[in-house]
Formats: sequence, structure tokens, C-alpha cells
Amino acid sequence: MQPRFVIVPAVPIEKESFRLGGRCYAATECGGFDIYDNQAKERLKPSYPSRVDAEVQCRQMNLKVGLR
Repeated sequence: MQPRFVIVPAVPIEKESFRLGGRCYAATECGGFDIYDNQAKERLKPSYPSRVDAEVQCRQMNLKVGLR
């Protein structure tokens, strides 16, 4: 059975963009990690800067749901 809450990479954050000829380039940085709710089909806020932080919170959330 799939857990209710899982970790997904956050949407990258665009820092700058520039045009070279006919192409457009964008420099992005990792936005961290989000927790995704498989039941509600949505990303939860806040985002976490490291995967370890997200895993700790995700594990706690899954344990709370499992106790009900």
C-alpha cells in the first residue's frame, strides 16, 4: 500500500534568464522538497530546504494518519 504522504522535489526557482540568438535560457536553482498528499492530490506547504527535513516531517505525518 502506498503511503499517504510522500516527498517530491519542489518546483525549481528561476533566478535569471537571458536570450542568445533565437533561444531563451533560464538559470534555476533547486526549490528544496515538498510533501505530496496522495489522498488529496496536492502539494503541501511549507517547502523544506533539505530532503532530511522533509523525510522527518513526512514520517511524522504518515504515523499520525496510521494511528487513526
